[in-house]
Amino acid sequence: MATIGNKSLSIIDIAKRLDPDGSTADVAELLSQTNEIVQDIPWIEGNLPTGNRTTIRTGLPETTWRKLYGGVPVSKSTTAQVDDSCGMLTARSEPDVDSVKMATDPAAFRLDEANAFIEKMGQDFATTLFYGDTALTPERFYGLQPRYNQLSGANSAQNVISAGGSGSDNTSVWLVGWGRNSAFGIYPRNSKAGLSHRDLGEVDAFDSSQNRYRAYADLFEWKCGLVVKDWRYISRIANLDVSDATAGSGTMANQKLIELMIQAKNKLPTLQGAVRPVFYVNRTIKSALEVMALNKSNAALSIREAAGQFETNFLGIPIRLADQLLNTEAVVS
Repeated sequence: MATIGNKSLSIIDIAKRLDPDGSTADVAELLSQTNEIVQDIPWIEGNLPTGNRTTIRTGLPETTWRKLYGGVPVSKSTTAQVDDSCGMLTARSEPDVDSVKMATDPAAFRLDEANAFIEKMGQDFATTLFYGDTALTPERFYGLQPRYNQLSGANSAQNVISAGGSGSDNTSVWLVGWGRNSAFGIYPRNSKAGLSHRDLGEVDAFDSSQNRYRAYADLFEWKCGLVVKDWRYISRIANLDVSDATAGSGTMANQKLIELMIQAKNKLPTLQGAVRPVFYVNRTIKSALEVMALNKSNAALSIREAAGQFETNFLGIPIRLADQLLNTEAVVS
């Protein structure tokens, strides 16, 4: 079962291994503090300059019960290759030199400004992780929703569960089994993992009238993507009516959400070994689950302290907060 400890290399682990001076590691740690998803994802260097090419088994070979003097037909498995591209998330900060010098501690002033950029980049990454669709926004990477966005037809539809909501206030609960052979983050070949920061020093910046002023420039870059190597290790509870979940009525009466989460858990082939399962919910659903956890008759949900932090669990699987999950999702059919 999942624990807070993670054997896979996180963005912080990789950053510390790549940069002896620790600068990238500091940025990665700040990013992890502002976005719970980042600390879960194992990161692997892609095998392409633009992302990663994954070979996926699409069919198993035929086997035969052989009789004496009977032959065995030749068989083989079938595979397909899928390319996942990385997006280049970038931001640039140029505070006026004189405004920085007005601060009692100029270095702290610049760090405070940098924190805002890191926070926003973490939010944008999480939004793309869930909703990114390269057919609509080709500059981003392909996220989870377009891979699991129908109840029938595609193979992945087997892992999409409808909670019965039919209005306009729907959200989703995601269960992702992170691992090198299931789902993981990627960065381009021969590049660095995680969000990088470059202090460009004092430069000429331009105001709205294209007049120059002196500024301290900082450049933030994050080249990232997502690979779903085995669709069976992700399940989605879609069409979850937010109003019903909050009130515990209608489609969510009698703690129906618990039953749906059990179904989602059992969609995954295994929860052990190299797979690290994690639930992702938005703040509204997490509040509803924590209220259920206070009900002593509900043994499936628990709130426990581990590694110096409190964590909500469902049957031992951590439940993470993802504010980027909307309460206004369209109905999945």
